[in-house]
Parts: sequence; structure tokens; C-alpha cells
Amino acid sequence: MPLPFLCLILPLTLGFGSANHEPHRAELDSLKERIGRRAAEVKGAVVGVAFRDLETGDTLFLNADDSFHAASTMKVPVMIELYRRIDARGLRLDQGILLVNQFGSIVDGSPYALDPGTDSDSSAYGRVGARVPVRELIDRMITRSSNLATNALIELVGAKHANATAHELGARNIKVLRGVEDGKAFRAGLNNTTTARDLAVLLGAIETGAAASRSSCDEMRDVLLHQEFNEEIPAGLPAGIKVAHKTGWITGVLHDAAIVYPPARKPYVLVVLTRDIPDEKVARRLIVDISRLVYRHAVPARVAVAP
Repeated sequence: MPLPFLCLILPLTLGFGSANHEPHRAELDSLKERIGRRAAEVKGAVVGVAFRDLETGDTLFLNADDSFHAASTMKVPVMIELYRRIDARGLRLDQGILLVNQFGSIVDGSPYALDPGTDSDSSAYGRVGARVPVRELIDRMITRSSNLATNALIELVGAKHANATAHELGARNIKVLRGVEDGKAFRAGLNNTTTARDLAVLLGAIETGAAASRSSCDEMRDVLLHQEFNEEIPAGLPAGIKVAHKTGWITGVLHDAAIVYPPARKPYVLVVLTRDIPDEKVARRLIVDISRLVYRHAVPARVAVAP
């Protein structure tokens, strides 16, 4: 009788620790080339990419040290600073903060207020004048990208402390200077900036437990997992893949910084920053396509091989 057919399931990529290092490096180089070609399809676009696979140790960097306006991705280091304060018992998650809509410009201290009509979380303005728990403000800052919650929390811990903590964790070029919508600071060129590498460092620190205590890192990851804006990196993944991430957007700028959790393996970190793309839909499609390319590299198709 013929022997039964046997199927061997073989991964298409191998780890750096194997004797097949060179073919594996070639695959990463190929991925980088494909990402570069896709980015080049968008005339005038500037794209920064940082990829770190916590399963294999793979890393890929494309313009990863270029500086971009951080937009709302700067809310990640603010969250980290808050949880480190909580770990140090200088702050409590259930602590109530009086929510106000008046802040001082870093240029001259002059007051400014936020416009509910341009905030992605307009419902937060209904809480002005009330004491709102820190936990709720953090959730609104990340999952709904509330600018009002962000400025309230920056008033609480100080932008310079969030900046110093980010640098301490290895995000050496990030700049957290101020709250959101400080028009005088913007006109003076005093903006929050980041690089793709820096955001990847911070997300990696959250995932590995280096950003704060293990319990605080777990809570931060949980907040990021509940992100409500999922049209960039998550949209390039198969349905059901969990993503802990933070987006950022201003005119001509669109970002997403993520920890991606494929099944039955450790996660990977992917950051895609874009600028000089006037059409937001074009920028979004670019980020989605880069996310898809990276996922196919990190979680390759499996092939059946007959003996």
C-alpha cells in the first residue's frame, strides 16, 4: 500500500539565530524596498517607518530618524509619565481633576481655549467644571484622542517631565513641549515632534514592561487596545488581529504607532509616520498598504510540502 501523504508546514522566514541569516536578511531588505517603492508612488510624500519584531528580533528602519510633527502621537509619552507618577504614588487613577477649558501658551502664558468643534472628543466639554477621574481622562486622551483631556493631563504632570521620561526610556529625539492647539507656540515653531524610531522605542517599552511597573504597562496596553480610530495600521491586517495603537493627525500629517498581536506568537511594533500628503485618504491608503506588507513578512503564508 502507498504511504499516506504527509504535509510538512514550513515557515517562509527563519530567525536571525539560524544558519540562514543571509536569506533572512535578504527578505528584510526586500520588504524595505517594497515599502520604499510604495511610498514613492505618492509624489512629495515623506514617510518614516520603524518595525521591530519581538518574536524574531527583526528590525527595519526607513527614514526612522526623520523628525515629524508628532500630532496626537505625543499623547503616548504623556500617558507613560502619568503611570510612572501613579507607580510612585504621586497620583491616583481615581483622583478627580477639575476640568477647565483654559490653558496658558508656552510662549508668553497668555490664555487660550480649545474649540469643541475641532476636537475628536467633543463630548468631553460637557464635563467642564466637574471633577473628572484621571483614569477617564487618560482613556479619553488615547482612545478618543481628546485634546481637552490631553491638555488637562499635561497641566497635571508637565510636558517637560513627559519629555524627560521619554528620553530616559531611549526615545532621545522626541520633543514634548506643550499641550494641543497652542496657536502662538505653533506660529513660533514650538511644536511637539517625534521620529518613528522614538515611538517604536516607547511602545516596545510598554509591551516589555520597561516603561513603568508591569501592572501599569499592562493597563497602558489595555487602553491602547481600545483605540476607537482604526483606519490605518489595523485596516491592513486580517480581521480579528488585536492592535494597541495611537494615531495622530493634523493637516498634511497622518501617523499610526502600533503594537500588533498576531496569533500564537509574540507581537511586533510598527510605526508609520507621513507628511506632505495633502489628501488624507491617500496618506491613509499608504499606511494601510505598509501595514499589510509588514504583516505578510512577519506572519508569512504557510506551504505544504510533500516528502
